[in-house]
Amino acid sequence: MRERWFGATGRKVPQIALEGTLDLEGALVLDGVSDRAAIGEAHARGIPVVIRASTAEEVRDALSLGAVACALVRDESLLALDLPQLTYG
Repeated sequence: MRERWFGATGRKVPQIALEGTLDLEGALVLDGVSDRAAIGEAHARGIPVVIRASTAEEVRDALSLGAVACALVRDESLLALDLPQLTYG
């Protein structure tokens, strides 16, 4: 399981996690990547950024942004995504 830094907390989290399994206190949790300004601002301030995703493409899009700590999913099958394959074919 690949992990990412959870903002400036000094903690690492799985890059893809089931909703409800992580402590998200203090994180900016968004329903997509469209608000790039908020994502960039939170990242610059050391605030963890978490994106909810419901498809493989949404997970890929969220994790393509270095500022995003984690993609939250409800579908357990998305935990097993092969991101390099999905990204590079």
